Amino acid sequence: MKKLLLSLLAVSALAFTTQAQTEKGNFMVGGNVEFNSGKTDGNPKSDINFSVVPSVGYFITNDIAVGTGIGYQFAKDYNYTTINPTTGFSTKTSAFVVSPFVRGYKGITEQFKFFGQLSVPMSFGNTKAGDVNGDNFTKVSKNNNVGVALSPGFAFFPSKKFGIEFSVNGISYNDFNAKDANDVSTGGSKNFNIGANFFAPKIGVQFYL
Repeated sequence: MKKLLLSLLAVSALAFTTQAQTEKGNFMVGGNVEFNSGKTDGNPKSDINFSVVPSVGYFITNDIAVGTGIGYQFAKDYNYTTINPTTGFSTKTSAFVVSPFVRGYKGITEQFKFFGQLSVPMSFGNTKAGDVNGDNFTKVSKNNNVGVALSPGFAFFPSKKFGIEFSVNGISYNDFNAKDANDVSTGGSKNFNIGANFFAPKIGVQFYL
């Protein structure tokens, strides 16, 4: 009887450890940070791409969280022609990013859970053009992008407050629109994508509080 009681306590402890992350009333905190820099032969300086989008979610019920990511994207690129270096130019783009989401989990084992995330990523930014050395920038356009994305993945929980995630692109739709410096539409695009590359997953972490 004593051994049975101890076994039941051990099972209960495992269940609490794995379920506590996604229980109603908890928070999940994570996000994305990216930085890339590289120099093309002939260009005077290196291109720079930077993005930071922290996110927070709240579990409105067990295994279902709602939240949003809010952040900023920046890129500076140089374009140089060896035939006539004076015709080279540079561009600088920046954007404010908002991405509300709903995420649902489904337990597999004590430490693994499948999840699906439906998000509505939005960005609002502008593009500036400058000279070949990356100076004297002038605003040439502004743009906005609104999308919908459904992404599957799974999470591994090595501890009660920490999870490692692997996700792939699933189904997405994006509506992009641009205007010039005089606020006149210069066109846009609408794109629908379906499919997932399981050999190139996105890897991230989440903290559960």
